[in-house]
Amino acid sequence: MIYVLINKTYEILDKIDSITPGGAKHYFMKTKQMEDEEQFDKLWKVMTRKEYETNQKAFQRSASSDTFGNRWWTEEASGPDEGFDY
Repeated sequence: MIYVLINKTYEILDKIDSITPGGAKHYFMKTKQMEDEEQFDKLWKVMTRKEYETNQKAFQRSASSDTFGNRWWTEEASGPDEGFDY
């Protein structure tokens, strides 16, 4: 399975083909020359390539309330009484 190393801005920095997530994390920790797992977890995240792609799709998707491109707020009048005759 392909595992990826993700930074805080959610960019892929490196990838590895590993059998277990622990093996992938160990590899990435060694390449970054970090022994402290807690410090490593503060800077980077290890996940499967599939997890990464699923998260990317979820973040790029429009809101569920905007399924049909209904952007009613763009059609609203700029003033509350615009076009209203007293």
